[in-house]
Amino acid sequence: MKWEYFERKTLGIQLVTSADSIALNISEGYGRFHYKENKNFCYFSRGSAKETLTAVTKARTRNLIEEDEFELLGDKLNLYFRLMFGYINSIGNSGNIEKG
Repeated sequence: MKWEYFERKTLGIQLVTSADSIALNISEGYGRFHYKENKNFCYFSRGSAKETLTAVTKARTRNLIEEDEFELLGDKLNLYFRLMFGYINSIGNSGNIEKG
């Protein structure tokens, strides 16, 4: 909300859209019948997270966010990548119960 119109219209909208897409893809995948579809949506979610990280990096480079905000968001996204990597690797393993 602190950003000027141009920054909100260009990078801001892209940042919010990609960040929202992280969780939306996870949710959509979870509701799928086959585990392979769930995995695909998790991969889509990771792509959205990479896009979000790029937008956050651009925001920092353009001095739109402070260094502490940049580090916090980067830390949260890096945690997401580690957790999602483990989750993707667990999907469909014989120890898991498949839906359907």
